[in-house]
Amino acid sequence: MKRYEGLFILDLAGREEGLNDVVEKVKSLLAGSGAKVETVQKMDKKAFSRVTDKKVTGGHFVNVVFEATPTVIGVLQSKFVHVPEVYRVQFGAASKFVAAPVEA
Repeated sequence: MKRYEGLFILDLAGREEGLNDVVEKVKSLLAGSGAKVETVQKMDKKAFSRVTDKKVTGGHFVNVVFEATPTVIGVLQSKFVHVPEVYRVQFGAASKFVAAPVEA
């Protein structure tokens, strides 16, 4: 199993109250594909600096760190294409956290 990081841009179309529901949906899709979710970081809603679709000018950014086998990533890419709330998703290898030494 490898550690991966998924950056999700969610398009909620003005439904601020649905953010937690969509994050839970993303987590359940990850778990259903065999991934083990470690952490979820909800970031602010941000406007895009370059707009590719005039209907979507910004989105909620959510970062998810999870463990999975390398074959799961291809499956996840195809699964999230069919989720209407997920505007974009990008997967990459998660950096290893190195704790700073504690001075006594």
